[in-house]
Amino acid sequence: MVSSATHQSDTTTPLNRQLPAREYVYSDKDQRVVDTLRVLAADAVEKVGSGHPGTAFSLSPVAWQLFQNVMHFDPTDQHWEGRDRFILSPGHTSLTLYLQLFAAGAGLEMQDLEALRTWGSKTPGHPEYGDTDHVEITTGPLGQGLASAVGFAYNQRRVRGLLDPTAEAGSSPFDHHVFVIASDGDLQEGVTSEASSLAGTQELGNLIVIWDDNKISIEDDTDIAFNENVEQRYEAYGWHVQRIDWLQTGNYVEDTKALYEAIANAKQESDKPSLISLRTIIGWPSPTKQNTGGIHGAKLGAEELSGLKEVLGFNPEEHFVMDPELLAHARTVGERSATYRKNWEASYQAWRANNPAGAKLYDRLVAGELPENFDDVFPTFDSTEGAMATRAASGKVLNALADVMPELWGGSADLAGSNNTTMAGEPSFLPVDRQTQEWSGHPYGRTLHFGIREHASGSIINGINLSGLTRGYAGTFLIFSDYMRPAVRLAALMGVPSIFVWTHDSIGLGEDGPTHQPVEHLAALRAIPNLDVVRPADANEVSIVWKTVLSQRQRPSGIILSRQGLPIFDRNQAAFRSADGAARGAYVLAEATNDQGETTPEVVLIGTGSEVQLAVQARETLQSQGIPTRVVSAPSLEWFDAQDDAYRTEVLPADVLTVSIEAGVEQGWQKYTSGHGHSVSLEHYGASADYQTLFTNFGITAEALVSKVQSLYNTTKDRS
Repeated sequence: MVSSATHQSDTTTPLNRQLPAREYVYSDKDQRVVDTLRVLAADAVEKVGSGHPGTAFSLSPVAWQLFQNVMHFDPTDQHWEGRDRFILSPGHTSLTLYLQLFAAGAGLEMQDLEALRTWGSKTPGHPEYGDTDHVEITTGPLGQGLASAVGFAYNQRRVRGLLDPTAEAGSSPFDHHVFVIASDGDLQEGVTSEASSLAGTQELGNLIVIWDDNKISIEDDTDIAFNENVEQRYEAYGWHVQRIDWLQTGNYVEDTKALYEAIANAKQESDKPSLISLRTIIGWPSPTKQNTGGIHGAKLGAEELSGLKEVLGFNPEEHFVMDPELLAHARTVGERSATYRKNWEASYQAWRANNPAGAKLYDRLVAGELPENFDDVFPTFDSTEGAMATRAASGKVLNALADVMPELWGGSADLAGSNNTTMAGEPSFLPVDRQTQEWSGHPYGRTLHFGIREHASGSIINGINLSGLTRGYAGTFLIFSDYMRPAVRLAALMGVPSIFVWTHDSIGLGEDGPTHQPVEHLAALRAIPNLDVVRPADANEVSIVWKTVLSQRQRPSGIILSRQGLPIFDRNQAAFRSADGAARGAYVLAEATNDQGETTPEVVLIGTGSEVQLAVQARETLQSQGIPTRVVSAPSLEWFDAQDDAYRTEVLPADVLTVSIEAGVEQGWQKYTSGHGHSVSLEHYGASADYQTLFTNFGITAEALVSKVQSLYNTTKDRS
């Protein structure tokens, strides 16, 4: 961490990010803009014939307050580090966000609204990270936005701790808030309960959630399935909770001032996340469909659309029309943003002048560059060290990275000692009063504790990696990747470089039995597009794998590690190759030999992780029988697929008998072997016993591999 000093010059207004961007304003013009946006939402859904208009109607004044009055937001620069982050957790109401971006002049124009939910548009059905400027995260699967927002809030606190830890609250250029709009559906999803509990434990005063309590979902009244007291639940989590009821007078009154004041109060809460429970009517003021499930996920229809426009004072015959004067009024937010952006820049430059070391680190992080001595810190392991579990090797790699890569941080879902995810001596990320005898730390710490919340851990890590500057990882057992899968898939969809550390990777975990032994998981994870599934075979491959994962930021990675000890291959022996080849996904670990030395293989054995040692043993037997055999270690089939044709053919010649071995289902291996049945695999669940017994009884052995090869080899010879 770096020291801090006074940031402001005498000619600028001091930063105070505990206040809204400006005082409360809601003029007649503002109201007319809000109503226009409602009509545009209806027009857009009507034109495309599908979508979710109702919530966009009722949330229009809410989002207007956030974008025009509350948030520090630059319509011209989606990457401005000083911006508040906004997350629309109910992604189905994407128009709620698109309309505000249009109004603010933040990259969307009328033609983009007209192109809603169509091929190649900037306005897809759900907000998609990378497709539309100012969209911080892809949201659609309910709950993911709010859960990942907790990760955004984690990251803001960690970055402040790295760069400006002693600044007064709200005065640092690295202070900002994370604002979330959440729906009834978001709060029903279990992942938000997991993440919200953690947010309360962490006392995330930088997180403000507005819950749209409209009591309607697709099946109409939510009372059939959702009727607990949400406010009390969040109070029990440790949140600051406020309630605003726009129906409290008996009539529906959009009291935007009360909402603004509640948000302002929430910004003053520095040691609790805030929930603002806002009672709304979905679809208001649609004449007959408001407050019904019918307006949640379908177009209004011509008659209802005309009725809405008449109620709001618009011409029913006009579509996609906005008064230019009103649009110009809405876009004055750009002028206001330029003013506070100027103040922020002055504070930022003063910080740089007073913190040259911090400025150097910041510049590297913004550029996405690795540390200067990054390549030099990765440990190498000698075969004389004996057997070493790849999870243990991973822990050693993380320890080696700790000093040179401060942006790297993470933890485990209550399995730190098993996952080896704790960097030695690094403090925990937690409030001081949450320290325990086992774990010491502070709010800017580095070691994350997710508790037994695998799903939330994945979402939070996505938020950390999306929010910028740091790189986060989360660990658990491979079997529990099932609990994380929605977050893992979303990371892959977005191309976010989240890192998932999954240990206890097969029946090799032994006595815990089939409930904890992955069988189908490698194949299931490999089925996720844009996810790198990486299973190193020994400690030296672990070093190369971590280096490769950290060297790219285009996609997530799952690093899959063994519980049991594995031999460290002696790569100095004849015909063996360096572990550097692991970076290419698959490489020749041991070349085929005969009496004259290395030769063309007649058999290729390919495997991953703990089974590569079995392939090496089988190679010795086969070669003693006169069958030149190559062993290919394939830690990542995704990385291998990305290599050019020449390299792939060099490693796996098409005309050579190729057999795989992996302690999981065969599914997916046919692409790399000589066909179906050319695998030693596990097609059923495991059992409770020591791992040696399980591998033997289930036929995941060198002997079984030799037998498989002999049968296929002889058949091939007979045919030829």
